[in-house]
Amino acid sequence: MKFSESLKSNRDFKNVYGKKKSYANKYLVMYVLENGLDKNRLGISVSKKVGNSVVRHRVTRLIRESYRLHEEMYHSGFDIVVVARVSAKNAGYAEIESALLHVSKFHKKIVV
Repeated sequence: MKFSESLKSNRDFKNVYGKKKSYANKYLVMYVLENGLDKNRLGISVSKKVGNSVVRHRVTRLIRESYRLHEEMYHSGFDIVVVARVSAKNAGYAEIESALLHVSKFHKKIVV
């Protein structure tokens, strides 16, 4: 079983954004950067444009759970930032899970 931790500091987020390598679909945008560690660090960003705090936390939980259940398909050693788009507020778990897997496959280095 792999172990991932959260990406928390603003500097780490900016570092991943600075690479400017992202892929997107209707619900999510994903940025990836190699971190040189033996584990992945996942950061989730949900803007106030998506909704109030209840909606934002729900979207965050859906993204985190989708990642957790499919964690074995990701190679280790990456910082991954997932940004939710406004359309994600009305999406259910199945749509978020599908969107995460879809956008992950664009980043060929991170998916097994």
